[in-house]
Amino acid sequence: MDRPEDPPADKNGKKRMAMQVIDLLGIVSLFGDITYEGGRSVTGPYLAILGANAAVVGFIAGLGEFIGYALRLASGYLADKTERYWLMTFLGYGLLVSIPLLAFAGYWEIAAILLISERMGKAIRAPSRDAILSHATKQVGRGWGFAIHEALDQVGAIVGPLLFTAVFILNGGYREAFSLLWVPVILTIAILFVAKRKVPAPERLEASERVPVAGEEKGRLPKAFWLYTIFILVSVIGFANFQLISFHLKAQSVVPDVELPIFYAIAMGVDGLVALAIGKIYDKKGMISIVLIPLLTIPIPFLAFTNEYGLALVGVVIWGAVMGIQETTMRAAVADMTPLGRRGIAYGIFNTAYGASWLIGGVLMGLIYDISIGYIAILVVLTQAIAMPVFLMVRREVGFDGKVKGQREAH
Repeated sequence: MDRPEDPPADKNGKKRMAMQVIDLLGIVSLFGDITYEGGRSVTGPYLAILGANAAVVGFIAGLGEFIGYALRLASGYLADKTERYWLMTFLGYGLLVSIPLLAFAGYWEIAAILLISERMGKAIRAPSRDAILSHATKQVGRGWGFAIHEALDQVGAIVGPLLFTAVFILNGGYREAFSLLWVPVILTIAILFVAKRKVPAPERLEASERVPVAGEEKGRLPKAFWLYTIFILVSVIGFANFQLISFHLKAQSVVPDVELPIFYAIAMGVDGLVALAIGKIYDKKGMISIVLIPLLTIPIPFLAFTNEYGLALVGVVIWGAVMGIQETTMRAAVADMTPLGRRGIAYGIFNTAYGASWLIGGVLMGLIYDISIGYIAILVVLTQAIAMPVFLMVRREVGFDGKVKGQREAH
C-alpha cells in the first residue's frame, strides 16, 4: 500500500529545512573554494620558488587530480556502508588545513604532500556531501538545488584567486596570502557544524517521498546509471581543460599574461550563472537538457585554440557554460537514477569515471597539441559523436519524469 502523502504543513517544513541545508552547504563550498581555488591559482609558481621544475609541477597536479577523483569510489562505498555521511564530510573539509599550512612549506616535497592531501580531502567529502544534497534537493527540485550549490561554489572559485591578487598588490608575499586562508578554513568548518545541527538526518527529507522497490537499498545500480556514466566519460574526454587552453593563449601570445586570470574568473562567473539557468531547465525538461553538454563542447576547440582574442574569449565563455551544465545536471541526474541506500557509492563510481575522463582527455590533448592543434578539433568532434548515441540509450532507460524503469513501476 502506498504511503499517504505528507500534510501541506509538513511538506512546507521539509522544504524550508531542505533549503537551509542547500544554502548552508553552498556557503561551506564557497569558503572551501576560496581556500583551495586560491591556492591552486598560484600552485605552479609557488612550487617553482621552492625548487620544483616543470615536470614535477605537472606530475604533482596530475597526481593530485587523479587521487581527488579515484578515491571517491572508496569513500562513497564507506559512506554507504557506515551511513556516516556527515562524519565523512567533516573529515574531507578538515583537510583544507593543508592549504594555509603551505605558508610553512620550505621544500617542494612538503608542499606536494600538502597539495595532494587537500585533493584527498575532496575525494573523502564529495560523495557524502553530494548524497546529503541529493536528499535535500528532492524537496526543491534536483536541478535547482544543485544549481544553487554550484553557483555559491563558483563565487568562492572567483574570490579565491582574486584574494591572492589583492595580497600581492598590497606588497604581500605567498606566505602572507596562504596564512590569510586560515579565515575561510575556520568559517568552512563552523558553518558545516551549523548545517549538521539544523538537519542531523538529511535522509529523512527524501525517505517518505517514494515507495522503495523491494531490495533496492542493497541491490545493483540501474542500467541507466551505467549508461549515463559511459556517456559522461566519453563526452568529457573531448572537453579541453583550462590549463591547456591558457597554455595555448600564452604560447601564441593571444592574451597577455595579466589577463589570463581574468579569463578564468570570467569562465567561473559564467559557470555559476549557467548553473542557475540549467538547474531550472533540468527540473522542467529532465534529462534532455543534458544533451547541451556535447552540443556546446564541439565549438570550443574551434574558438579557444585560435589566434584571435575575441574568438578565444567566446570559447572560454562557452567552456564556462559547459562546466556549469556538467557540475549541476550531472549530480542531479545521478540522484534521480539511484536508490537512497546506494547514493554514496553511485557518486563515488561516477566521480571516479569523471576524473578518469579528465586524465585521459588531458593526456591525449596534450600529446596531440604538440603534433597539430587541428587534430584536437577532430578528437573533440569524434568523442561527442560517440557520446550522442549513448545519450539516446540513456533516454530510453529514463522517462520524461526522470525516473528509471524500476522506479516508475514501483508507483
